Amino acid sequence: MPYLPVLHTVAEGIEYFTEVVFRECRVLVVEDDGRIVSYCAFREGWLDHLYVSPDAQRRGLGSTLLKAATESQDTLSLWVFQKNLGARHFYERHGFSPIELTDGQTNEEHEPDALYRWKRST
Repeated sequence: MPYLPVLHTVAEGIEYFTEVVFRECRVLVVEDDGRIVSYCAFREGWLDHLYVSPDAQRRGLGSTLLKAATESQDTLSLWVFQKNLGARHFYERHGFSPIELTDGQTNEEHEPDALYRWKRST
């Protein structure tokens, strides 16, 4: 996402995933020839990360990972940048609804974002 500022070093990113994401979330990974091409991280009620490498998109990987996350939850919330229209459409196609739009002043990127929520149908 070229519109986002670089806020952290690679070492800080590794530390964050090691100390926070891997400890607090269930993490699922998709590999292709030994290379991670997609992953998601989720915890009770939240989808914290869902990423598909650009060269692996449109192969159903994101949908498969999202399905795994929703199968284990009754509700799932996530934040997405408002400019990330592809992701927003993806989540809406999978039953997520926008419930809040912000001006970005409360996230570290200061980029307008949107809170989405999915709820299991009864």
